[in-house]
Amino acid sequence: MKTTPFTELHMALGAKMHEFAGYNMPIEYSGILDEHFVVRSKVGVFDVSHMGEFWVKGKSALPFLQKITTNDVSSLPIGKAQYTCFPNGHGGIVDDLLIYHYEENKYLLVVNAANIEKDWHWCVSNNTEGAELENSSDRMAQLAVQGPKATKVLQQLTDVDLSSIPYYSFKVGEFAGVPEVILSNTGYTGAGGFELYFYPEDGMKIWNAIFEKGKSEGIQPIGLGARDTLRLEMGFALYGNDIDDSTSPIEAGLGWITKFVPEKTFMDRILLEQQKKEGVSRRLVGFRLTAKGIPRHGYDIADNQGNIIGKVTSGTISPVLKVGIGMGYVSTTFASPGSEIFISIREKLIPAQVVKMPFCKGVIE
Repeated sequence: MKTTPFTELHMALGAKMHEFAGYNMPIEYSGILDEHFVVRSKVGVFDVSHMGEFWVKGKSALPFLQKITTNDVSSLPIGKAQYTCFPNGHGGIVDDLLIYHYEENKYLLVVNAANIEKDWHWCVSNNTEGAELENSSDRMAQLAVQGPKATKVLQQLTDVDLSSIPYYSFKVGEFAGVPEVILSNTGYTGAGGFELYFYPEDGMKIWNAIFEKGKSEGIQPIGLGARDTLRLEMGFALYGNDIDDSTSPIEAGLGWITKFVPEKTFMDRILLEQQKKEGVSRRLVGFRLTAKGIPRHGYDIADNQGNIIGKVTSGTISPVLKVGIGMGYVSTTFASPGSEIFISIREKLIPAQVVKMPFCKGVIE
């Protein structure tokens, strides 16, 4: 298995380790519930160095990105980030990703760890514009420091004014004595905080500095288990569960990152524009159980007659709400908030209600 700059440290700290996207990653330390509440109320640190990073450079960078992604990259100023996806040419999604406009004619793409090779091949094979592509996934590490006290902890280690970095924005500066660290406000937990991108050799220096400054705030390392429950409470889609090559952005509720502006011609534009105009037969929804039960990925969703109307894509017991919550694709007839649906759990139909996401607030006072 691949490792990150922090793998040995995770094991030394007693983390439960497991393979994820080819990496030996920490799933939990003190327990998923405990770690979940640390992030919601204090500050936690995730090792997300397994994520992939591609540089796209040159005068052809923008035309290439406009073709290969659904969002309008031409509207992205330097210093801002954008959530988008790669359409696969058949109406599905190759991956969802972030694009950072780093400087003029230079962009950073951050892709899912499990899709690094797939995405790299997709970019290279579709680069008819001649953009300069560089796969820096093995030369970049990343920590996500999340929680309502994250900014207070991190600000002690940099002269960059973190309060001046709005959501989906970033700055580059010195952090913990390390130059050229990307400080990004694009969290996946809803609890506030920053992502730090740096060279792997600087990893331990940055980790130690963060934990030293965070002692008084109850800082803890957080595993991928709590990362999943945190993102699900916020209704954030996970590639491989809620979106994949068989789901369209329109079905997945990602019409807001699918821009049909006049000057942008992208893969699947005609098909996706048709879907938006004519509608789709299913939609990704959030639901909340109204009786006891734990919804899981792959469980059937039914109507009150027991007819199968969809599938659960993500599900858990919400640590904050203490009820079963989940996401899944259902027939459009049942996609409106308030609709009653049933989750098939151990051959029993457990009632649930379609609800708007997020399921709960990102921070616990």
